[in-house]
Amino acid sequence: MTVRPQNFGRVAVLMGGWSAEREVSLVSGAAVLAGLQERGVDAHGIDVGRDICKVLKSGNFDRAFIVLHGRGGEDGVIQGVLETLELPYTGTGVLGSALAMDKARSKRLWSGMGLPTPEYILIRGEEDLDTAGALGFPLMVKPVHEGSSIGISKVGDATALQRGWVMARQFDQEVLAERWIDGKEYTVTVLDGEALPVIRLETPHDIYDYAAKYEVDTTGYFIPSGLSEAAEAGMQELALRAFRAVGASGWGRVDIMVDDQGQPWLVEVNTVPGMTGHSLVPMAAAAAGMDFPALVWRILSATLEKKQ
Repeated sequence: MTVRPQNFGRVAVLMGGWSAEREVSLVSGAAVLAGLQERGVDAHGIDVGRDICKVLKSGNFDRAFIVLHGRGGEDGVIQGVLETLELPYTGTGVLGSALAMDKARSKRLWSGMGLPTPEYILIRGEEDLDTAGALGFPLMVKPVHEGSSIGISKVGDATALQRGWVMARQFDQEVLAERWIDGKEYTVTVLDGEALPVIRLETPHDIYDYAAKYEVDTTGYFIPSGLSEAAEAGMQELALRAFRAVGASGWGRVDIMVDDQGQPWLVEVNTVPGMTGHSLVPMAAAAAGMDFPALVWRILSATLEKKQ
């Protein structure tokens, strides 16, 4: 069937929200809105607040494009609202969103399946710090339920671990301490069950943090990734397995580290990745021959097949 703009009806582009990633979401949402409108879609931007049910019901929308990053938008909450309203929406459903947003439980699932992910300790209180330190330094410390590298730090000793835990706890009562992987960082975009070209990331920062992602132009993005054909195919297959394992669907991104011995390690799945000028999904799509309006059209097209 040939899909025309009118097939989508009236589309709500959901952005903003109340998470720590609100500002990034507003930028992503504005880009998605412009891309859809360029393709002739009757799309309308909505800065999501606590009254979103009322707004969606009164707006007579036919479907929603979710561009909410972080809590309230990427964790199953808005997906549950849309299910209740019987509005088709882009991306992963309630369960997959909640599980992918939870870094600790994603890693527990992958480990149970035999998929490689760095060792970790879940820190719920100060009494867990010694156990975390026993993993060996350096460690990555991060909030369990945040994205965009918010609240993360690399720590090299017990004193820094204490500081990193206190900082991460400002964003989440559950904090993850993860074994540091020396090596290279990669990301794999997943779109409609297909893995797009792998991107290798390089940053002069100690870690690929919020500033490296959104605020500076010193981060290097390499497509082709520099991997051999076999290694790239293997990484794409690992990403697809990790993505499916948490119940993700539609579109998203899987972040992977590769150590100095060539072993890949799963870091996390993002079910509503950034769509800003610095974002990785549009870069991967461009490498696959897809411009931004074509990318958002394809993501939205999946909602035509959804039965709420």
